[in-house]
Amino acid sequence: MRVSREAQLRMALLGLLGLTAPALSGCELDLSGALGGPNAAISSTAQPVQLFIASTRKGEHGAAAQTLSGDGVHYALDILTIPPGHRAGSVEEPMWGAANARDHIVLAEERTLDADEFANELASHVSGRIGVNRDVLVFVHGFNTPLDEARQRAAQIVADSRFGGVAVLFTWPTKHELFGYVSDKDKATASRDALQTLLHDISATPGVGQVHVLAHSMGGWLAMEALRQEAIAGDRDLAGHLGEIMLASPDIDMDVFAAQMARLRPAKVTVFATANDRALSISSALAESRLRVGAINAAKSEDRERLEALGAKVYDLSKFSDGFIDHGAYADAPDVLHAIGAQMATPRPQDANAMSSLDATGYIDPNAPAPAASPQPATPALQLTAPTTPQPTPLATPLAASTTPAQQSTVPAR
Repeated sequence: MRVSREAQLRMALLGLLGLTAPALSGCELDLSGALGGPNAAISSTAQPVQLFIASTRKGEHGAAAQTLSGDGVHYALDILTIPPGHRAGSVEEPMWGAANARDHIVLAEERTLDADEFANELASHVSGRIGVNRDVLVFVHGFNTPLDEARQRAAQIVADSRFGGVAVLFTWPTKHELFGYVSDKDKATASRDALQTLLHDISATPGVGQVHVLAHSMGGWLAMEALRQEAIAGDRDLAGHLGEIMLASPDIDMDVFAAQMARLRPAKVTVFATANDRALSISSALAESRLRVGAINAAKSEDRERLEALGAKVYDLSKFSDGFIDHGAYADAPDVLHAIGAQMATPRPQDANAMSSLDATGYIDPNAPAPAASPQPATPALQLTAPTTPQPTPLATPLAASTTPAQQSTVPAR
């Protein structure tokens, strides 16, 4: 009997997958927050996080759907709460029983929206903000990620990075199976147009600041493809609103990444890489051993310079191990989260005092009275370097010189 190539790959990877399967669920590793340890900041009060949802999952609100929506994108506005005692880098979930707001990150409220309501609500949330607080962060999750897991991770990142703008989760259907990689890639491919449209529409929101993208794993490929499509359509910088593009352990072939970057340059693209990322090792094996961007060895100058030549900043997260798999350190390490927040909060002199004030007609009044402003975020006092020689770019803020210390953001998440 002839064995198919897919079956051969399954058998070849079975030994490794047997070791990695528990941690690969959701492509969001170690949700108990191993890196949110004793040194992580602890919140003393519950914190609400408002999260806009755009979903290509089937069914209203896309709840737990594993198949593509046949009737367009579904929208929602959710509120999740971060528990008192939350440790940065952790996603608190119950070991057994039901979740509660005192101890866990929970969904407190969900409201389904249509496309017009989504646009109006987004404009309303942007209105009245000043400077970098007018920014929008779009989070795109990775392979094998249920909706609930994606929402929790997005809320945790917003809270721990102290992002002061408006947060949006773009969620797409995944099979929720370890061997669903090929199926998930197909669904990510089918979701490119929806993400492209979402980014385009957000950038057209009255008074919006910059639109940042944080994408993990296969979500990095999806985000870069959507931005590439928008660039081919004639808008490579979202009408001047494209901010930071942050790719965490991106599951992208090196040659594909080069083609994407050629369309997007001079976009501000940052790659968070881990040389011993075993999840990306599996992806590489499925792709005939082709190197993934998120698995380069940033401690090796030739590997790092290969990405830098394309216009990307590269940071080595190898020292921020989140366990055996090493695929989720970007969200589990408090210092990395603070640096991500700082990267988005870097002051922009050209619009430091710019304000969005939306009236009932959608007009932005430049003479509107300024609302009470939240404290302006600054860059955190971090100077993170991986213990390797030669050293990769230190993980402080990509827009600042490596010798310049920064200050920690003080803006509360909205």
